Amino acid sequence: MFLYSRTPQLPTPEQALRGRPEPSYTVPERHTVLGTPLQGPYPQGLEIADFALGCFWGAERTFWRLSEGVYTTLVGYQGGHTENPTYEEVCSGLTGHTEAVRVVHDPERISYEELLRVFWESHDPTQGFRQGNDVGTQYRSAIHTHTPEQAAAAEASREAYQKVLTAAGHRTITTEILPAEGRRFHPAEGYHQQYLDKNPAGYCGIGGTGVSCPVGVAGAEG
Repeated sequence: MFLYSRTPQLPTPEQALRGRPEPSYTVPERHTVLGTPLQGPYPQGLEIADFALGCFWGAERTFWRLSEGVYTTLVGYQGGHTENPTYEEVCSGLTGHTEAVRVVHDPERISYEELLRVFWESHDPTQGFRQGNDVGTQYRSAIHTHTPEQAAAAEASREAYQKVLTAAGHRTITTEILPAEGRRFHPAEGYHQQYLDKNPAGYCGIGGTGVSCPVGVAGAEG
């Protein structure tokens, strides 16, 4: 009954698929566009930011195109219960994961606040378990933070963006902001990594509300 429910809902740990102790596939070593290692080791001083904003194909491309401050990007599954899930399992709705993109960046060249601005403007964060025509718990909006500073910036940005969305007639933001600790990021299968570089005419479900997010949202007031 849970699997065939018409309304998407997150599984409990008891309902979730069990998964496996090790991944059932390998992940490429390097980024097809940037030429950098996907899973590290990363140079000292770089930081990790994790975002979920719908189908991860277009989301990843949005971030790797930003600037030279982005060292690498990779897509994966995050925030669920199943260990080492596959794409098919995530799409079943029985793992609890989001389709996420990991952005490894140089904070001296592109700030976390700027990444947040791109995150908010690149999707509609008010849609719950969907993005446009893509429906399912794996498409929900989420930010998984790695430091208290990231958490504070994310919360402040959500509050600031809600104000401008409300003024423009949009609904309440449903984005989850949760610590990455305890919510392991599982890199996705190789064919998903930099998918739109390998398939330039491929599907991209990314699209924002058209409402600009205030720059420097972590310190935004009023």
